[in-house]
Amino acid sequence: MNAFKQQCIELRKRDLTLNEIMQITGRSKTSIYTHIRQIPLSSRKQKQISENSRQLALRIADSRRGKALRPIKPFTEWTPELVLLVGHLMFDGEFKKSCVYNNRSKALITRVERLMKVVYKFAPHTHLNPKTGVHRISYHNVELSAFLKSRSLELLTIISDLPRSFQREFLRAFFDDEGCMDFRIDRNLRRVRGYQNDRKILVLIQRLLSHFGIRAILQGKNEVVISGKENLKKFQKEINFSKGVRINPKRTNSIWKKNLEKRKLLDMAITSFKH
Repeated sequence: MNAFKQQCIELRKRDLTLNEIMQITGRSKTSIYTHIRQIPLSSRKQKQISENSRQLALRIADSRRGKALRPIKPFTEWTPELVLLVGHLMFDGEFKKSCVYNNRSKALITRVERLMKVVYKFAPHTHLNPKTGVHRISYHNVELSAFLKSRSLELLTIISDLPRSFQREFLRAFFDDEGCMDFRIDRNLRRVRGYQNDRKILVLIQRLLSHFGIRAILQGKNEVVISGKENLKKFQKEINFSKGVRINPKRTNSIWKKNLEKRKLLDMAITSFKH
């Protein structure tokens, strides 16, 4: 066993996170994760991370001039549902003075509204853009926005250490929000594509997919791509697009001109392989 691998294992057994080991060794997260992926953080450590993040969020909220009249329900421990909620807000939302989520899919809008009730019981402001068909829900609460923003930063740090069920929901949020199904039989193209301007997040998505045996490549500056029959089948089994998430048939470059579910298009692509 080489010295670096042994060092990583010993540090992990001391209950150190990926970031903490990276700071000590000066090596990349990817090289470290290879040696520690089978050694999970203790529940005590995960609770400590969650509590630190919660306290930070509360300090940020308290430092602002006004406090929200509508209280939030801060969570201290992650669940798959909370990962899904925060993931959606990261990928197709924003954290400013309000907490906002935008999407064409009514199914995803309904999902985020349902999940948000775990943290905030009040209904959002809603808006539908008649030209684009994009739904927008907004929660005008400074404390809520600050809290969820802090949790989103924490999630990016610890998601690789959380159980597979948590990682699955993070990936589902990403591909439901940022993904598309590229199926063009005339050009022999069958690909799941995901877009993101933050390269670090793309690298993270690629790494999380590998935990499920799904090989993905980074293409250009802002795209992750899954192709090949076996990879697409594994993606369909482990992640998939959510029910009700559809392609936009009104786009000028739309090939299908039909209101198809992305999961249906994925199934058609896999079935079209001859071998």
